[in-house]
Amino acid sequence: MFSIGDLSRRTGVKVPTIRYYEDVGLITPAERSEGNQRRFGRPELDRLAFIRHARDLGFSIDAIRDLLDLSGHPERTCHAADEIAAEQLSAVRARIARLQRLERELVRMTRHCAGHTVGECDVLRSLADHDLCAEDH
Repeated sequence: MFSIGDLSRRTGVKVPTIRYYEDVGLITPAERSEGNQRRFGRPELDRLAFIRHARDLGFSIDAIRDLLDLSGHPERTCHAADEIAAEQLSAVRARIARLQRLERELVRMTRHCAGHTVGECDVLRSLADHDLCAEDH
């Protein structure tokens, strides 16, 4: 059995987050010791590691809940899991595209700033007037 602190150290998930995952039903509420300490077993450790990895990949709590539900039914096809992962991949690609637009705009702003005085600063002008940006970001 693992204490909540042990679980935290082994998975890298902070204690308040473990409590939150308990509250929202991602992990089963822990058994309690006579001293009222949470006690977790190996299944909860494995489940928390799964959740942590999914969160690291940016999956939402709802998507993780669906993936956990699917993992409890090994006889099902993995089509639904593939769809969830494909949706996440699409969202990540959209964020990357947005970040690339932001990068291009920041490069443009900093390259064009003559830097003589604040009154002539292209960075400040661009921030004050979105129409001066080269593209929508």
